Amino acid sequence: RIREEGKDGILEHPYLYETDVEISLVGGGCKSPIERFWNGSSAMYILQKATHNEESDTMEESRTDDPVCASELLPKETCGPLALSVGRAKQLISLYTMVQNPNMTHLGISDLVVLPPLWVRCDGSDPQHTCWIGAEPLKAGNKVTGVNIYMVSCDGPTADKTRFANLEELKKEHKIRHHSSVVTTKGFAQYELIAAAAIEDTIAESESNIYVDITWNGVDKILETPPLVSAATLNIALESGDPRSPVFQLYRELQFLLALAEGLKTGVTEWPEPSESESALKLVQEFLTDLKKKLDGDCISGNKSEREKIKCDTAAVDSCIKSIFGERGDLDFTEQLWCKMKGVSSYQELIDCFTLVIKSLELGEIQPWIHQGSSSFLSQLIQQSYHGKMEDVALSDITPIQMLLEIGLEKMKKDYVSFFIGKSRSSLLFQHYFISTSVDLQEQVHRVQKLHHMLEIMVSCTGLLQFRHENLFPLTQICMQYYKENPLNEKHVFQLPIRPALVKKFYQNDNPEIWKVEISSGHGQKEVKTTWQVSTNVPVEHETANNSGLFSDSTVNGSSEERLYFITTTQCSQVQFT
Repeated sequence: RIREEGKDGILEHPYLYETDVEISLVGGGCKSPIERFWNGSSAMYILQKATHNEESDTMEESRTDDPVCASELLPKETCGPLALSVGRAKQLISLYTMVQNPNMTHLGISDLVVLPPLWVRCDGSDPQHTCWIGAEPLKAGNKVTGVNIYMVSCDGPTADKTRFANLEELKKEHKIRHHSSVVTTKGFAQYELIAAAAIEDTIAESESNIYVDITWNGVDKILETPPLVSAATLNIALESGDPRSPVFQLYRELQFLLALAEGLKTGVTEWPEPSESESALKLVQEFLTDLKKKLDGDCISGNKSEREKIKCDTAAVDSCIKSIFGERGDLDFTEQLWCKMKGVSSYQELIDCFTLVIKSLELGEIQPWIHQGSSSFLSQLIQQSYHGKMEDVALSDITPIQMLLEIGLEKMKKDYVSFFIGKSRSSLLFQHYFISTSVDLQEQVHRVQKLHHMLEIMVSCTGLLQFRHENLFPLTQICMQYYKENPLNEKHVFQLPIRPALVKKFYQNDNPEIWKVEISSGHGQKEVKTTWQVSTNVPVEHETANNSGLFSDSTVNGSSEERLYFITTTQCSQVQFT
């Protein structure tokens, strides 16, 4: 019944079975609670202990010495998933296996269907500390031929490597259990790169989550460093806005752009705090005065000095990143004006600034240069001023906010295009989608946000990991393709296949976050696996222990700190029906 109802979408609430078991159907779009040690079917049943109802609360009050019951009596918001006893889990797995067995004709099941795999949370109360038991049907077409049974045990955390398994013993146990003479081994390791890179570089450690997954065939020993012939994938999840980022000033510029866009939508604009130095109005006055002098021929060399001043004002980036994100030297009048006005602190100051500009244009005191193709309203007024006739402008309501938003959008688009085309060499594949003016202003702002997120990713990879153009190019294309099809999502993990040698120096002397060996024998549906892994984070969410890469004080040896690891073992056995 759950399977049929789940076809129409994700089930909002778990089903109750025999008062003590909750059953949920987890679809492919949901985060799998067992992804750390099993990567099978996209849909699965998750069974766990039912949460207390009011009637059972009073019955269980006296049993707070039981760890499971004690956790249930915690406030609802602090209570995670609840586990069943190992005995109850085995009983549920037996029932599931029985109804999938076509030989069980006495059950009277007329229409046998292949059910999704089933996993039961266990409380680890047995000697093996079993934390999950799973069952996965084996199929031949639409017929179930057997079931794989998985037993997952978890121990730790510990920094005592004498408690780690011996690879040869693991292989021997696998051969005995599965009556196999030949086994193959496959390794997996995950390293966090961001901390290691920050130590070696002058850039402060970023909040970015950058790590590498490495897989290889033929494991020789437990916790071995992956060989250079391995396959590696770089995983990048990054949130913009870290004050330590070399492009933080550009981020702040973007935030003001977003505030203007929000003001257009809601009618309420959050203005920046007044600058401790010169006000936006004073900067605009000085800017216009310089332009008037240039037009009168009073300042022959002023253009270069002004250009240099604007260049410095464009982005106050760290010296280490200037080679990556160079300031543009081709800012036109509206872009220079944006640089002066992005610090405007009130609606009235905004009006006063534009009043000065429009008056100067009307009187012919300035004849500013603008980029060809510029489509902002202010650019149109400037073009009209070339012919000595301008339309009347009512600087009221949302008009001045929209005028400032338009020139800011044009300027920032060109900033990002300058990087992606000039620095990451993506000119041939740069998507016009990101700079299109055929959509409304709000959508244009949204797409500029995407460009900034991509820039932060490129800057992190260049500054922290010393990526070169040949590595930036494919990463840029991956990001662009994702953002052409999806909304802004700073939680998304971008993945880039790389050679391990590219990042080896950041992990070769480091401890892995996860290290795993997979021992397998047999082929096709006859294949069985034994998996042994260590991880710095607790691999199951219903365990009471919680760890996040802590260090063991008792095992510090000089400057090297030993990680605390959780040990997880997954064993597989097969039940054949035919």
